[in-house]
Amino acid sequence: MAGDQQQEEAMAADPLHVVVFPWLAFGHLIPFLELSRRLAARGHAVTFVSTPRNVARLPPVPEGLSGLVRTVALPLPAVDGLPEGAESTADMSPEKVELLKAAFDGLAAPFADFLAAACAGGREQASGFGRRPDWVVLDFAHHWLCPIAEQHQVPCAMFQIITATGLAYIGSRRQNVSHPRVTVEDFMPMPRWFPSPPSLTLRRHEAAWFAAAAQLNASGLADTERLWRTEERCRLLVVRSCPEVEQPRVFPLLQELNRKPVLPAGLLLPEDGLRETDGGHGDGTGAVVARSGALQWLDEQPPGSVLYVALGSEAPVTAASVHELAVGLELSGARFLWALRAPSAAAAGTPLLPDGFEARTRPRGVVCAGWVPQVRVLAHTAVGAFLTHSGWGSVAESLRFGLPLVMLPFMLDQGLIARMMAARGVGVEVARRDDDGWFSRDDVAEAVRRVMVGEEGKTLARNAMRLREAVVGDDGGRQERYVDELVECFQRHRFT
Repeated sequence: MAGDQQQEEAMAADPLHVVVFPWLAFGHLIPFLELSRRLAARGHAVTFVSTPRNVARLPPVPEGLSGLVRTVALPLPAVDGLPEGAESTADMSPEKVELLKAAFDGLAAPFADFLAAACAGGREQASGFGRRPDWVVLDFAHHWLCPIAEQHQVPCAMFQIITATGLAYIGSRRQNVSHPRVTVEDFMPMPRWFPSPPSLTLRRHEAAWFAAAAQLNASGLADTERLWRTEERCRLLVVRSCPEVEQPRVFPLLQELNRKPVLPAGLLLPEDGLRETDGGHGDGTGAVVARSGALQWLDEQPPGSVLYVALGSEAPVTAASVHELAVGLELSGARFLWALRAPSAAAAGTPLLPDGFEARTRPRGVVCAGWVPQVRVLAHTAVGAFLTHSGWGSVAESLRFGLPLVMLPFMLDQGLIARMMAARGVGVEVARRDDDGWFSRDDVAEAVRRVMVGEEGKTLARNAMRLREAVVGDDGGRQERYVDELVECFQRHRFT
């Protein structure tokens, strides 16, 4: 305890000023904001950079930290074809996102002006926003930012919100040149530089997302090229994960692949597990909410009896897949609470649910078409499992509460995450066709029953609680120690 106190005092006596700049997607903005909160809680000043509409939609920083976290809004340039007022991936259909990247590249000049002004004060300022930035923490898309920071002798660290396994799957430029992947089939197995269990592979429709990321898009750069150009000029690579969740050897492998320090930041979940956001999707409801109807309904259900269903806001679901999911939930016989968002491609006024579905499943099922306080729902004693798209943020939240998973991955690294969790014995995947990813109502019902009913479900629940204990630690502070180590690294490797 004395050593911990001395360490905290040493960090507080040597405060940093960190500029944090995520990609324009709420799945990125929220983890970057959680990292900002952690840094501020340790006495460091954080300047959070985004665009005006995104800044306005961020949940508020806790009152005690508000003096150490400020926001800076850079105006997003207009780009032909980008919807008016759109500033995040949540504001547009998936095919428009490459135009958002083109607009994002137009932030180079305003960011250069901001950083020049921020550096004008010099390093003699002891602390706070008057001190020139010690670090810029950036995302995968910022290939233009590191040269700007280098002009002012400010080092950059790339913060990746995906798993270390996903990053190792992508690999560095060097490995991809030595072992090129061209076809979709090339992307299905794990690459040669990453020895892994045979189960850790991608289905064809999942691998197609990675193959597309390697192709030139309307922004003028492939996503993998953005990632490599940014990573190559960063001094550190920081990953929102930890060895307790993934294979421990993946972090040394990443360090070897990228030839620079790689640090786990931990899962960066709200400290009390109950702080609320709207998932970053834009109604600005803030951190404290009245007890919602969803929570009131859960209050009336038996402990561990409810399956919470949420596929995120940007999973490429279709009206047909929503229909199959609904019928599968009905066939399963399980209690469920479904946070349903309309697919972006669904026509206005088109019914998503089968005729009579809500009447037939009442009172054992509830569908919420509006905002649902997801963290509070997952923390509720009535919730016994989570049906998820296997996005890393959602899976991390479920780990906080030791919930077993029914997994329905759609894109990017979600398939890898689902296979990782299945290998850990904490979840079951919904069976899908390899080529196009189609699943049927029977596939949904079978997976739900396996998790919610019988001995297999009990085993999955026990495994999930064991993994929770490994991730959180006996004193609940294991994840915070990763942030302490990150701060120490920032202090050790900054320019002086």
